[in-house]
Amino acid sequence: MQSTSGNGTEVRPLFGGALSAVIPHSASDISELREIPDNQEVFVHKHTDQSLMVDLLEYQAQVQDIEAARYHFEDLAGSNEASSPGFSKVVHVEPLTKSQLSLQECSCAFLLTGTQRVSKFNEEAKNAVNVHLGLFRLPQFSTDILVTFNDPTSISPLSSSAAEDGAVISAPWTVQDFLQLLQSLRLLDPGVFG
Repeated sequence: MQSTSGNGTEVRPLFGGALSAVIPHSASDISELREIPDNQEVFVHKHTDQSLMVDLLEYQAQVQDIEAARYHFEDLAGSNEASSPGFSKVVHVEPLTKSQLSLQECSCAFLLTGTQRVSKFNEEAKNAVNVHLGLFRLPQFSTDILVTFNDPTSISPLSSSAAEDGAVISAPWTVQDFLQLLQSLRLLDPGVFG
C-alpha cells in the first residue's frame, strides 16, 4: 500500500509493512536489485549518488542517549573505512522532540550531521559525503533505529560514481526530504523487533 503526496513522495511500507515512512521522489528500492540484510532497507536516488538507509540495530545500552548518535556515526565511519584522522567529522548533534515525530514509541531521538570521505566498492578514489543520521532509541524493544541520508558533495573523477556527462535528470534529495522521512516514520507492528 503506497500513497503519494503532491510532491512525488510516497508513504512506503518498510520491513514487510512493520514500519512505514514517506520516501522522497525518484527513490529506487535496492532490495529489488540485490540482496539486502533483513534488518535494513536501502533506497537510492535514480539520478544522483544519494542514498537512504533504515537500519534496525541492537540497542546500545552502554551508550548514553546524548552520545548514541555519535556512537553510530563512528561505527558507520569504521564500516566506510573513513575512521582515519581527517576522513570523518561530526558537525552537529541535536535532539528531536517527540512532538516532531510520528514514532511515539521511541524514548528519545537525535539528528546528527557530519561528513565522511568514503570510497565505493573498495575503490581508492574518495568521495566527500555529508552524512545525516536520525537515531530513534527504543530500549523496550532492545532496538536503535538508525536512518541515514548519504548526500555526496564532491565525487572524485576516478570514482565509479562519477557522472559521465555531469547532467542531473531530476532534482536531488534535500535535507528537508530527509526530515520528512524522519518525522513520518511509524511503527505498525512491534513484532518486527523479535
